[in-house]
Amino acid sequence: MATALNQFIAVGRRKNAVARVYLRPGGSGKVVVNKRELTEYFPTIWRSTSVTSPFDVTETTGQFDVVINAKGGGMTGQAEACRLGIARALVEFNEELRKPLRDAGYMTRDPRAVERKKYGQPKARKRFQFSKR
Repeated sequence: MATALNQFIAVGRRKNAVARVYLRPGGSGKVVVNKRELTEYFPTIWRSTSVTSPFDVTETTGQFDVVINAKGGGMTGQAEACRLGIARALVEFNEELRKPLRDAGYMTRDPRAVERKKYGQPKARKRFQFSKR
């Protein structure tokens, strides 16, 4: 959805993390997550490259300013939610970018989540030690 500011808004989710992404064309390539720089919010290299990888796939690096509001979940969940949100916003900007993003696997919401703990067990699948006698 393009707004009056000429920005493209999308939502990405992963596990319990939700990321609202605001993509602004004509920028310098600056990425801000929760009012902090990308490398400050995601200090590990693989997480920050994961967030910006949709730009590498579509060869649009440095063409957009990105503002992201991420909440819930952990760091990896938030990083991958940001990646999905950026990919969706890029498709909103230009529909022709859908195929390369889909081929790279960035347009699919990862449905995996933590399995619930069952009663009578210490964890979701772990059992208490069985004693025959």
